[in-house]
Amino acid sequence: MTDDLEPVLDAVGPRLRDLRQRRGATLADLSRTTGISVSTLSRLEQGRRRPTLELLLPLARAHQVPLDELVGAPETGDPRVHLSSFERHGVTFVPLTRRPGGLQSYKMVFPAGYHAGPPDRRTHEGYEWIYVLSGRVRLLLGDHDLTLAAGEVAEFDTRVPHWISTPDGEAAEALTLFGPQGERMHVRARPTRRGAAG
Repeated sequence: MTDDLEPVLDAVGPRLRDLRQRRGATLADLSRTTGISVSTLSRLEQGRRRPTLELLLPLARAHQVPLDELVGAPETGDPRVHLSSFERHGVTFVPLTRRPGGLQSYKMVFPAGYHAGPPDRRTHEGYEWIYVLSGRVRLLLGDHDLTLAAGEVAEFDTRVPHWISTPDGEAAEALTLFGPQGERMHVRARPTRRGAAG
């Protein structure tokens, strides 16, 4: 970890505590809202647990603040990201990272009425993480048929046959992180009975 990142991470805990206390919420209240255990929330606020994207995303949602506010990102002047989007199989991909190779991040926009045709499961090298921002996303992964709603996340080895679409043709948006094999994101998601095909 670089020296300049250390103080940024150290400041996250006090910032989380301040946000929670300003809202008049207890750790138990926040645990019920986010699904994160009280002990984990307490360790985060005390700086005894490193903040990860898996923890910060639901906390930003619960506190109704941008992720930047949780980590105290400095003002950058013009906040616009000038990257060109592209379309693949009817889905718009907006790249959120600039460097070639390594970990890549995209916003995926599924238009209303989107139908990708019959499932066409693909495999390739890598590891993928997907977080649904709005709408619902269908993930066929091996023998699993999962429907992810807004706020749900999944990760998987892309060598497992997979296919992503929307289950009902409604508009949906998701964030996805993709990295070469070995650059696994620190998120663990298990298929839920609610999302699995009956």
